[in-house]
Amino acid sequence: MNTVSSNKSLKETDKVRWITVTAVFLALNIAVSSFGIPVPGGHLYLCDTVICTAALLLDPFGAFIVGGIGSFLGDMFFYQPPMYVSLVTHGLQAVVIALIVGRVKKAENKKYFIVSLIAVLIGAVIMVVGYTLGKTYVYATFEYAMIKLPYEIAQALLGVVGSLLLCFKGGLIKVYNRFVYNSK
Repeated sequence: MNTVSSNKSLKETDKVRWITVTAVFLALNIAVSSFGIPVPGGHLYLCDTVICTAALLLDPFGAFIVGGIGSFLGDMFFYQPPMYVSLVTHGLQAVVIALIVGRVKKAENKKYFIVSLIAVLIGAVIMVVGYTLGKTYVYATFEYAMIKLPYEIAQALLGVVGSLLLCFKGGLIKVYNRFVYNSK
């Protein structure tokens, strides 16, 4: 079975591989939530790169597990206040990306790249808006959320660029397709 000719998701064709791939991305999301890249006035986290990459490859439910639950667990272990904001925001971000790219077959072509670019940009907007509103609620001040807005935008763009580079330039789509569909 090949992704170019198949409309079935990994979850429908091989549950063990689906669980394995989802668990690897989930663990990776939790791991990168433990540290941030220090920048003046804050930190940038790599979790958006993991979430967007997983959402480009997995079905919406798997993407939610990686994005929403993975971010929730990462925050629960390392910084609790925004964990529910992370669950909702990153979960919604991942599901929307996966739904958009799920309509296009995962072949390495220009159309899939363009759809992926649009999907991760929409996901970035969801993340920025979700975290800005969430931080307003969690920290009870709109001003604090606005101060952190540039960091949210930078982190979202890091996720967009990182995931597209990994999937398209780094060949992760080829590796994923080979693992998922050709090694049965």
